[in-house]
Amino acid sequence: MSEITTTTSAARRHGGRQLYDELRLQILTLRLKPGTPLDEVSLAAQFGVSRSPVRDALARLVSEGLVTILANRTALVTPFEINEFPKYIAAIDLTQRAVTRLAALNRSEADLQRICQANIDYIQALDSGNFQNMSELNKAFHMQIARAGRNAYLTHAYEKLLGEGQRLLHLHFDFIMSTQSHSTPHQDHERIIQALTRRDPEAAEAAASEHTLLFRDRFLAFMKQNMTRSISVQ
Repeated sequence: MSEITTTTSAARRHGGRQLYDELRLQILTLRLKPGTPLDEVSLAAQFGVSRSPVRDALARLVSEGLVTILANRTALVTPFEINEFPKYIAAIDLTQRAVTRLAALNRSEADLQRICQANIDYIQALDSGNFQNMSELNKAFHMQIARAGRNAYLTHAYEKLLGEGQRLLHLHFDFIMSTQSHSTPHQDHERIIQALTRRDPEAAEAAASEHTLLFRDRFLAFMKQNMTRSISVQ
């Protein structure tokens, strides 16, 4: 099993919460690779906690789709196979279109303010070069949109898909930032915000789909450029 790095003694002081935060961070940033086994006993020893908070942390990660429990009760970081990428794109495209369309129909002025502020926070992280914050704040931006749509079932499903997308983002962050394209990461959310501001559901759905396809195209371009390299996502 890959070693889990406990960065501070706070992991022991705060028990399950710190364990959850550290595992989630290492999964999203690919320090824990997809398919890595997660042993309760080893994790409890490393973090200085009992097995109960370990089980709680793993259960929460399972609910987010980041950890999978096999039939033999083995826990592992949820695998991701490259040949499943088209299915992922189909799922996130449909869900992102739906939540963004609903947000255009149902958002309040307070919702719009939160969405715009989330985008400002995202751009600031982008400018600072803090990829971890960029990933989290990009997710926060899209979750604000989902909440503005006021459909809890779609919001829950969308959050799991965004979590998977964070792992894929970390795989090719450097490529995104170094590639010059017509649309820069700073502009990625602009059409969505404009459509939400106008309360235009058709334009909001179209902008959301364009955003998904931009992510797809960037990732496929990265894969094409790195085909001769060893890229482990499973």
